[in-house]
Amino acid sequence: MEDKKFVEQLTDINKDLSQWYTDVITKADLCDYGPVKGTMVIKPYGYEIWEHIKEYMDAEFKKVGVKNAYFPMLIPESYLKKEADHVNGFAPEVAVVTYAGGQELAEKLIVRPTSETIICEMYSKWIKSYRDLPMVMNQWCNVVRWEKTTRPFLRTSEFLWQEGHTVQATEEDAQKDVEKMLNIYKKVCAEDLAIPMLSGKKTEREKFAGAVATYGIEAVMRDGRCLQSGTSHNLGTNFAKAANIKFLNKNGEWEYGHSTSWGTSTRLIGAVIMVHGDERGIKLPPKVAPIQVVIVPIAMHKEGVLAKAEEVADRLKAKGVRVFVDSTDATPGWKFNQWEMKGVPVRLEIGPRDIENNNAVLVRRDTHEKTVASLDTLESTIENLLADIQSNMYKMALDFVEHNSRDVNSVEEMVECIDNKHVAMAYHCGCIECEQALKDETGIQSRVIICDATNGEKCVRCGKPAKYKAYFAKQY
Repeated sequence: MEDKKFVEQLTDINKDLSQWYTDVITKADLCDYGPVKGTMVIKPYGYEIWEHIKEYMDAEFKKVGVKNAYFPMLIPESYLKKEADHVNGFAPEVAVVTYAGGQELAEKLIVRPTSETIICEMYSKWIKSYRDLPMVMNQWCNVVRWEKTTRPFLRTSEFLWQEGHTVQATEEDAQKDVEKMLNIYKKVCAEDLAIPMLSGKKTEREKFAGAVATYGIEAVMRDGRCLQSGTSHNLGTNFAKAANIKFLNKNGEWEYGHSTSWGTSTRLIGAVIMVHGDERGIKLPPKVAPIQVVIVPIAMHKEGVLAKAEEVADRLKAKGVRVFVDSTDATPGWKFNQWEMKGVPVRLEIGPRDIENNNAVLVRRDTHEKTVASLDTLESTIENLLADIQSNMYKMALDFVEHNSRDVNSVEEMVECIDNKHVAMAYHCGCIECEQALKDETGIQSRVIICDATNGEKCVRCGKPAKYKAYFAKQY
């Protein structure tokens, strides 16, 4: 009865995903609420997920020549004001420092909401010739955006992220960079987070403030809502002109550089939780799980059981598996529930009878399937099992997206589709005012463009000729 009660502490995921999420992020020991409204404390178990995401993504960046750097978090207000669309876009979210060192500051300082302005100022000092291009840098840092409505990992006033900023010699090179980084995001999410992303160009209404074009990846949650999980921006020469980033081309003529920026954040942890979770708690893909295998000794008080469990753990650790032996005095049933809720991919049970038979019991978190494995070949069995769980979690998530995306031909159909926890696919005229009206009327927004309209299709809302077909959903 005690074990059952432990599981019931979670809200039913099928009835209220939002409350289930709030329950599980704290009960699974991922984070806690910070003392300042909208902030969070990422606890070790949650932070290690971020470390693994960062590790995989950083390796992909380095494969294409990206170098890491660091820029100050305090930005002179005058820098932000140089790019009008940019400052207008971020004005409601900006935190400002006006007093420091015991006196009023001569110029207000902005706590970075993003770093385009300060990095462009530095690039303007460093770039003089076409030989200095491309300039490609990334930083892993924190940013502050004073959000009105917050939820840990999904939308917080301060969060961790990476932001890459480049200057290219030509418009073509800039566009190639934008698409290349978007593809890296898709690859990392698919291969490491087991999340298939909707991806494509953002509409004019949804693009980044100051950008020529924005591309994004969107994770589809179990309730059909979408979570913007990463963006890649073609900034054209807008920021280069504001910061005076010029270079001498091969003909000895001055040109403005073409800049791009791209970023993902700890929001990806929220995506993992809400894409893969179930009624028992979170499910973590093996590649980013802090603990890949938890060993639960059965009848631990009996001689040799704990010693064998630790011996097995050492063998697996030697093969690079992240293992934890739960030697606490809680009941096995309580431990099973706890580790299932925390999303550990594999539970290994070993007791006196298993030792006698030279076996261990393995339980998968993704399917709850239980198998018996020989201790003699345990390392290879675990390796294969983790790989299978990783691929199966991606397949399950992909099946969900494919089975929950619907074509619609009217606003009424769109509302019904989204109320039934599906993502809508519809044609739209591309008019910012029409898209804003759709949001005001229904709460539904475009996510990414699927393709251009080609055969005289009509806008789902106003009936005018369509410009493109896009995914539509409510967002987190």
